[in-house]
Order: sequence, then structure tokens, then C-alpha cells
Amino acid sequence: MKHSDYPLSEVPWESRKGLLSTSVVLLGFTFFTATMWAGGSIGTAFPFDELLWAIVVGNLLLGAYASALAYIACKSGLNSVLMGRFCFGELGSKLSDILLGFTQIGWYAWGTATIAIVLVKTTGLPAWSETPLMVFFGIAFCLTAMIGYRGLDWLSRFAVPAMLLFILISLYTGLADAGGFAGLLGQTPSEEMTFAAAVTVIIGTFVSGGTQATNWSRFAKSPAIAVIATMLAFCVGNGLMVVTGAFGALVYQQADIVDIMLAQGFVVLAVLMLFLNIWTTQDNTIYNFAVAGCNLVRTRHRRLVTLLGAAIGTLLAVFGMYNMLIPFLVLLGTFIPPFGGVIMADFWLRHRGRYPPIAEVQLPNFNRIGLGAYALGSGAAYFSPVLPPVVGVGVAVLGYAVLLASFDKAAVAQAARRTG
Repeated sequence: MKHSDYPLSEVPWESRKGLLSTSVVLLGFTFFTATMWAGGSIGTAFPFDELLWAIVVGNLLLGAYASALAYIACKSGLNSVLMGRFCFGELGSKLSDILLGFTQIGWYAWGTATIAIVLVKTTGLPAWSETPLMVFFGIAFCLTAMIGYRGLDWLSRFAVPAMLLFILISLYTGLADAGGFAGLLGQTPSEEMTFAAAVTVIIGTFVSGGTQATNWSRFAKSPAIAVIATMLAFCVGNGLMVVTGAFGALVYQQADIVDIMLAQGFVVLAVLMLFLNIWTTQDNTIYNFAVAGCNLVRTRHRRLVTLLGAAIGTLLAVFGMYNMLIPFLVLLGTFIPPFGGVIMADFWLRHRGRYPPIAEVQLPNFNRIGLGAYALGSGAAYFSPVLPPVVGVGVAVLGYAVLLASFDKAAVAQAARRTG
């Protein structure tokens, strides 16, 4: 089933991709409007030099997390939801399927509604056209995802260079409007935020995406390609989105690149940027949902699951439920990073850097060690006053190590009693 994108199995080496293909797909995923809003929220809280440090630190931590998972994904050929079977067990892994799948369907609803609302506002279309536009884009955006990795690759090879060009034009224009670097350095903060809070915002906005970027990094030809492409996407790509949002908030009091370009008079470029920005994220998002959905119900019909997910996301957008979903989805960002921590600990500590073939292994229904470590990491992240995503990953890894040692010690003691 070469065209299925291997939703329930490892990606074979003959289907692996090179650095260019892996990089453009991941960059298309990280070019995300919500990330620019995160940049806008911190852009007015720091002097420009401190702002850059916060952006560098936040994206390095995010990139390191996503790259660690990318390495494992490439080595194993598995994505996060398939690795969840080893971490949580056959039935326990359905927890991660629901968690990861639901976040993606919510973001799909948000993106579908966003493009319709912004397009109506930008072009002066009648207000009643919002709903038909949501339905149209809700179905249209999933077409490249239905094709699979090949469709995402084709779209990203065109869209990513175009978006980079548009952003650079906008940043150059904005720099001139701000009075050059001297003008930027002279900006005084109008809001208050701690450095740790700024880093948390940067990580939290896209850490759920970093957890599911394994859907594409597992297609890399080598672990080095997987790590380099992921670092490019989550440090350079995501960092550029944060910088753009922060820059726009400082100069134009607008965080979104479309609003910034409209303020600069680039109406045509703004509309093109809107389409490319939303499309490259939407198709990746619904692809993520399809992968999680296939693992949840154990089906290889990825295209059918993709279409079903797009229909659900479109309905959520049409009925306005995306307004209620976004705060909940952001909250779920606290509970997703510990899942990545459990994957890392399980791969290195329990399986010693090599999973057995997933089709040949008998897994328990529930992996108590993985589920316990995840619960510890999620609780720590939820109650942590500083850097919840980082704390969640760290506690999950540490918790897994302690529980594994405890279970191994108990197993040895039990075996000794039997032989005695």
C-alpha cells in the first residue's frame, strides 16, 4: 500500500525523502498565523534586544524537543501515535490518539473560519458569504492532505519560497517605517511580561505541532536529515513567524502578517499570503488528524479519515464552536509535551534505541509505566509556575526512569521468590 503513507506501519527506506523535501514540508507546517500572534503578545513587553533573546531561547528549546522526536521517528520509521502503542499499550495509546487528533481538528476549524472571516473583511465581500466560504475552504484545504506526503511536498515547494519572499518584503518595508534598527532599539515596552513567561508563550504555541511533526520527519532518509530539517522548521521557520508578529506589534500595532501587509499597502500580496499561510498549515493539520484517527480505529483508509476530519472541522467552524475550542486547545498544549517526554524515555531506556517491528510485537493493553510517567509529567506541567512545557517533558522522562527501575526491581524480587 505504497500510496497510503503507511498510517499503521513503519516507513520503508525506499520511500524516504531528502533534505529539501523534508524541510519544505516542515517549514510549511510551521508558517502558522497563531505563532505570529504569540510574537505580537510579547513584542511590546521587552526592549528589542531582550525580545530577540527570548525568541532565540524559546525556539531553541522548541527545536531541540521536536528534533529529539524527529531522530526517533526517522530511526524507527514510526510517528508519534504509533510510538504511543509502545509507550502506553494497545488500548492505552488511544489516549494519545484522541488528545492529538482533537487538537488538530480544533485548529482546522479555527483556520477554516479565519480565512473566510479575513477574506470577507479584506475584500469587502458581503457578510453572508462567510459560511459558504468556510464550507468551500474546509473541503478544499484537505485535498493536498488526501494525496498524502506527495501533495504536501508539492504545495510546500511552491508556497514556502513565496511566503519567505513576501515576509522579507514586509520586514524591509517595516524597518524603513520604524526608522531603521536605531528606531527599533529605541522602542520602549508598553506591556509587562517576565522572560520566562515569554519563552513559555513561544514554546506553548507550537509544541503540540512539534510532537506531531514526526508524521513527516519519519520520511527522512537519515536521522541527520530529520534533525536538520526539524531544527530549520522549528528554529528558523517558527522563529521567523514570532519575529514577524513581534515586529508588526512594535511598528504597526498588528501581529498578523496579513494585517501588516495591508497597513503597508500590499493588498495583493496580503491576500496571497493569507491563502498560502493558511493552506500550508491546514493541510498538515488535517493530515495529523488522519494519522491519529487511523491509529485510533486501526484502519488504513487514511484518505477517508482525512475527509471525515475536514467535514467535522468545517462544521465546527460554521457553527462558531471554534471560538470555544481555542482556549481549550491551548490548555491541551500543557498536556501534550509530556507525551513526547514519555516517547523519548521509552525509546532510550526501555527499548535501548530500537523498536521491534510493530507488526510482529505483542504489546500489553496498558503500559502502566508510560501512563504513570505521563500523568506525573502532565500534573507537573499544569501546576508549574514557570515553563510548563519544559517541566512537563522533564518530569515525564524522570518519572519514566524511576517507575521503570521500580518495576524492574519488583520483577526481579518476584522472580527470586519463585525460584526460592
